[in-house]
Amino acid sequence: MSFLLPKLTSKKEVDEAIKSTAEKVLVLRFGRDEDPVCLQLDDILSKTSSDLSKMATIYLVDVDQTPVYTHYFDISYIPSTVFFFNGQHMKVDYGSLSLGEAGCCGVRTLRQPMGRSTDTLANSQHHLTSHVKKMGVSRDW
Repeated sequence: MSFLLPKLTSKKEVDEAIKSTAEKVLVLRFGRDEDPVCLQLDDILSKTSSDLSKMATIYLVDVDQTPVYTHYFDISYIPSTVFFFNGQHMKVDYGSLSLGEAGCCGVRTLRQPMGRSTDTLANSQHHLTSHVKKMGVSRDW
């Protein structure tokens, strides 16, 4: 489903998206088009994008085409999602697996370095929507 979402293929395009996206959450999915887990996330993001269009803009970014951002955001797991609001990087705490607790919103995330990820994607659409709503980004609810 990668073909349904817009792609940013250079540092300049990523910079422009960060600078120009105002009053919306900017969602950048870093990964690889051919990675099966990235494709799963892309499917969820593409289904969510129309519901979130008043609150969020979603782009796909290939980690191999934007190494400067891969290094800057310390992206060592794919897929990785980075959020911005009005040009400011938003740090999101997804929780941890310590003490057997679930992460953010009860979703456990298990990842492997830059190749394969075993993210639990079952409720990702719901979680992404609820996080954006909690931020109160849109006045058009």
